[in-house]
Amino acid sequence: MIKPSESLVRPLSITEALREAARDLATVSMTARLDAELLMAHSLGIERDALLLGSWGEKEAPLSFFEAIKRRKQNEPVAYILGYRDFWTLRLTVTPDVLIPRPDSETLIETAIAYFRKQAFLPENILDLGTGSGALLLAALDEWKDAKGLGVDASPEAIKIARLNADKCGALPRVEFKIGHWGRGIQKKFDLLLCNPPYIARDAMMPADVLHYEPHLALFSGDEGLDDYREIIPGIPSLLTDRGIACLEIGFDQAENVSMIAKETGLRSRIFYDLEQRPRCVLLSR
Repeated sequence: MIKPSESLVRPLSITEALREAARDLATVSMTARLDAELLMAHSLGIERDALLLGSWGEKEAPLSFFEAIKRRKQNEPVAYILGYRDFWTLRLTVTPDVLIPRPDSETLIETAIAYFRKQAFLPENILDLGTGSGALLLAALDEWKDAKGLGVDASPEAIKIARLNADKCGALPRVEFKIGHWGRGIQKKFDLLLCNPPYIARDAMMPADVLHYEPHLALFSGDEGLDDYREIIPGIPSLLTDRGIACLEIGFDQAENVSMIAKETGLRSRIFYDLEQRPRCVLLSR
């Protein structure tokens, strides 16, 4: 892409830099223009809405923007360059130590909200297995202000990020984080269990920005992508209160297999869909 240099008669304006960056990023991203706008806004220290609605076009593009575009050209995810990702109602810190929260995962929160809206009680205790950045747990605690939560992750680095996010969101007094392996060793029972486990088959084709930057521990789960479900689901009955539920994220082609694992455990399953009408959440209950 065009870069500002001493050989140029004038530096690039923001409008010109955005145009060139979007063209350049088209080779690595299906959202090239959006990526460029987010990175420009970040370089300017403003929100994207302010960039789009303000009179920034003829101002000089900051040098930090071109460095950010260079990183994106190397397939580094936008969220890692920005250092955050918006999820549900929250802005969460993310680093390569944690999976980047995605809108698909909000289906779990939507499913839980719809379920408890029809019940005579609200969840008081919430468990998030494989909490990562804390996205699911903190979103749930933001919905149910009187609830308390426990987030578990095998990665000490992820636990640090989750605790940081809990502090930023004002949830620290109501949440605890611990290093652990799924539900192993947890004695308490919960009204709501949330989990976005690894569910990608080991040899699946993956976008370069995911494969080369996001933590493989949070992505891959055996030859079929089902190994972690087989470990997590049998332990769910001992983690739920009598009227508790579990909401697990699934891959778009895993509804039948995950439901069968649940049935073998004695759990009832219902499938819920994301905005693209793909199976995304399995709700498990007794």
